[in-house]
Amino acid sequence: MLYDAHNHLQFEELTPHLDLIATDLAAINLGGAVVNGTHPDDDWDDVVALAARFDWVIPSFGIHPWDVSARPDDWQLKFIHYLETHPRAHVGEIGLDRWILELGRDKDPMLNGAAPAPIEEQMEICAWQLRWAADHNRAATIHCVRAWGPLLDVLRSTPIPKRGFLLHAYGGSSEQVAEFVKLGAYFSYNTSLIDPRKIRQRKAFQVVPADRLLVETDAPAFPPPQPYYTLPNQKPGNWQNHPANLAMAYADLADLRGEDRSTLETAIETNFQRLFTS
Repeated sequence: MLYDAHNHLQFEELTPHLDLIATDLAAINLGGAVVNGTHPDDDWDDVVALAARFDWVIPSFGIHPWDVSARPDDWQLKFIHYLETHPRAHVGEIGLDRWILELGRDKDPMLNGAAPAPIEEQMEICAWQLRWAADHNRAATIHCVRAWGPLLDVLRSTPIPKRGFLLHAYGGSSEQVAEFVKLGAYFSYNTSLIDPRKIRQRKAFQVVPADRLLVETDAPAFPPPQPYYTLPNQKPGNWQNHPANLAMAYADLADLRGEDRSTLETAIETNFQRLFTS
């Protein structure tokens, strides 16, 4: 079976197509998917509804770094409530992002006009969520863009869940993999990394230990270069990734690592269950 370690099935780009998506996911033999919330007032309830509708959905709740500045005053109480109410749930998507701090980035349509929080504030909010995950041994799913140094600072100074944490769509260097492994990291290979031009990121996944590998789509974001599964009436752009493109990522990762696909699938199933379901 195949496992999607990170997606956003609750996003509005996918909502009209959920029946079709479920059918296509059954066709690729999906075993489970972690659906990540990003803001308590925007989408956590939608994640809850999906977990009730599909038994293969594993919910996850977190304050995304893009949403740190817009978090509600009572976000911590809501965070605790949602996670205590849903004992199968994990923590995420949390993390750090310095890309959003670049000049003029607040006007990027991907950010929906959100004012970016300073990296120090992002680190504080990330650390609080990570600490809660450690105290309750829930997995944490971490977003990191152009902030690997600050992330290492957070991870070294904050308790880590015994079961580990996921660096989703890992974009760090090959040299940093060993350091993150020591801290408890898993690494998920994203559909967008099928692009052969992403040489540095692809090289990193050649050195990730087999017992720390996962695969993800981040759907509806970051489609593969030539998506096999598409959805009706979608506009071209960053938000057209069908979750069933997961199968393409598995196949490409096996080729990249020179491994038998069935062997890779078995290893990833074991890793997914260790991190998210055990």
